Parts: sequence; C-alpha cells; structure tokens
Amino acid sequence: MIALELIRENEFVTLVNIVLMVIIGIFTGVVTGLTGSSGVMVVVPLLNMVLDYPIHDAIGTSLMVDIIAPFAIAFSYYRHGNIDLRSGIWIAIGSIGGAQLGATFSAGLPENGLGGIFGLYLTIMGLLIWRKGINRRAIVDKFQNIIKFSTKYQKLFTSLTLGFLIGIVTGLLGAGGGGMILIVLVFVLDFPLHVAIGTSVMIMAITATSGTIGYALNGFIRPLTGLIVGASAVGGGTISAFCANRVKEKTLANAIGIIFMVLGIVMTVIRFIKMQG
Repeated sequence: MIALELIRENEFVTLVNIVLMVIIGIFTGVVTGLTGSSGVMVVVPLLNMVLDYPIHDAIGTSLMVDIIAPFAIAFSYYRHGNIDLRSGIWIAIGSIGGAQLGATFSAGLPENGLGGIFGLYLTIMGLLIWRKGINRRAIVDKFQNIIKFSTKYQKLFTSLTLGFLIGIVTGLLGAGGGGMILIVLVFVLDFPLHVAIGTSVMIMAITATSGTIGYALNGFIRPLTGLIVGASAVGGGTISAFCANRVKEKTLANAIGIIFMVLGIVMTVIRFIKMQG
C-alpha cells in the first residue's frame, strides 16, 4: 500500500501517461534494435518533452530501460551470429567505473545545462553514424593510424581506457553507451556494422546497470515508468532487430544517423527556448 502511494505521488501515473509510456517504449525499442544504441537517445528527450519529467529523472529512468530491453534485442542478434562479446568485453569492464563517476558529477549539474549537453551529444552521435554510412573505410583508416595495436595488451589497454571514458558519458548523460560503443567497435576495433550493433547492445546493458545504480542512489529513477517503457521496448526492439539483421549496412547507417540528428536538434532547440523563457 505504501509502495502504491509512493508511485502515485512521485510518478503521477494516469491512463494517458501509461499509453504515452507504451508508445515511447515501442519507439525506443525500434531505434535500439536498429542501431544498437542506448534507448536514452529516445527516452530522455520524450520523457522530458512529452511527460515533462525533470531531466535527471528522465536520464535515470532511461538507464533502467537500457537494462531491460537490450537483453531481448541482443538475443535476436545472437541468433544471427552478430555478437562478438569476447572482443568487446573490455570496453564494458572499463565503463563500469566511469559510469559511477559520471553519475556522481551529474547530480550537481543544473537541469538546463544537462539537457543542452545531452541534445548536443545526440546530434554529434547522429552525425558520426551518418558519416560512417557514407565513408566508413576512410574513417576506420584514420582512427587506426592514430591508435595502432602492435600487441594484444595495447588493444586491451585501449579498450579499457575508451570504456572508462564511455562510462563517464554514460553516467553523466544517462546514455547506456550504445552509441559511443558502436562508434568504437566500428571505427577503432573495425567490427562489421551488424556485429557492432549486436555487441554494443549487450555491452550497453552491462554499462547501464552501473549507471542506474548511481542514479538510484541519488533518487533520480522512476521505477514504474522504467518498467512500462522497458517492457514495451522489448517488443519494438525484437521486431526492429529482426529487420536490421537483413538490411544493407549503408542504408542502416544513414537511417539511424538521421534519426539521432533530428532528435538531438529538436531537444537542443527546446532547451534553448525554455532557458530564454
């Protein structure tokens, strides 16, 4: 009874809100299944703009969604042989500590500033993914000219370091890290796109777990919302992952890049308008 009262007080659950959460969840699952990127790309802007959740609550709840949906989506990629967790696991390990550090710093940031940073992050990720679809080979070569792996230990150290940096962004912005993990797997470790998407989804769930704990300790998670959106995302993600495994790499990259850029620009503009008001 006490739990129900807390849910009513803190989450303002109505039938309309539940319907909106289900729609947000399905859309989140579709985007995550297509891209291997964090559901935060969709959940944070929509919870913040549609349901008017404070940015910290939206970010914390999005991390909870990033634990629920990715496991079902990852299974679909696994069935098609598009997961290579052994090569990417060091990124996940490095990200755990970084996620805790980022979540700690996030609690002290003002809401408008954090929302603006997230919108910019989203736009940049979309641009990078879109560029990959246009000239992937050239970008891979440039990264590998900067970061050369002469031994397996150098590759391991680089993966741990990049994972730690991704973890900081995960905790700071609420991103499960899928978008940044995807970039590293494709551009630095030279994964094929479909394998990179499947692997990043699995790693993302591990990273998001660490970030979720950090936000929960600061009281920035709405569990009922996370459960509804996460469960809905499982359905949308399973269907989109099934389709993504059959789409050409260039088409897939261009589509997801445009989605991210649009969401990022819209969120940045809305945050700017709110700051002016």
